[in-house]
Amino acid sequence: MRTLVVLPTYNEILNIEPMLRAIRESVPNDHILVVDDASPDGTANRAQELANELGQIEVLRRSSKSGLGGAYRAGFKHGLSNDFDHFVEIDCDFSHDPNVLPQLLKAAETHDVVIGSRYVDGGHIPNWKLSRRLLSRGGNQYASIMLGLHVKDSTAGYRVYSKIALEKINFETVSADGYGFQIEMTYRARRGGASIIEVPISFIDRELGESKMSSSIVIEALLLVTKWAIGRPFGIQAH
Repeated sequence: MRTLVVLPTYNEILNIEPMLRAIRESVPNDHILVVDDASPDGTANRAQELANELGQIEVLRRSSKSGLGGAYRAGFKHGLSNDFDHFVEIDCDFSHDPNVLPQLLKAAETHDVVIGSRYVDGGHIPNWKLSRRLLSRGGNQYASIMLGLHVKDSTAGYRVYSKIALEKINFETVSADGYGFQIEMTYRARRGGASIIEVPISFIDRELGESKMSSSIVIEALLLVTKWAIGRPFGIQAH
């Protein structure tokens, strides 16, 4: 299984070195693609220095800050053109534990889409306030019911996609960003008949740097879910 770990970055100078070292330790034989959105803090330059040291790391420099969805689309396109067959989504802020990567990749041997899930049995969010937990879980339940996803954590950003799944999703035309990007990818995967499995993870909020999430991204996601639900065909079933 030839795997590309796609790591989007914007102003992650405090996290890029420990994250790349942690990924390399967890999956020493897999390739890493850092997709940097013109970080003014020098993230891309530091990533390139580490690429020269650690090996099997590339840095894809984008000209401007264009969002998480755009970064992943660029990363997937780059990986497909270089004959990778599995693609990992992971955040650079350590909210996603790199040590779980082998477990997710093991599940990817038998499923098209693997979601690192906070809301299946064994999943945890140890440091969230109750209000945030309820908002997140409620949003996921709304998306699952409205779109027929049969997924408990469709907004999760720690994932593995197979090449086959990306082809079924037609990922290059996915337009949403943030939470909406993850939901749209899940929705298209389900509609395309991809097999989806959720693997429990523990989600930890970032300790270094600033969060990229905003209320506008959450609102965008909810509006998009409603729009897709109105237009979706009936009869989408779990696979």
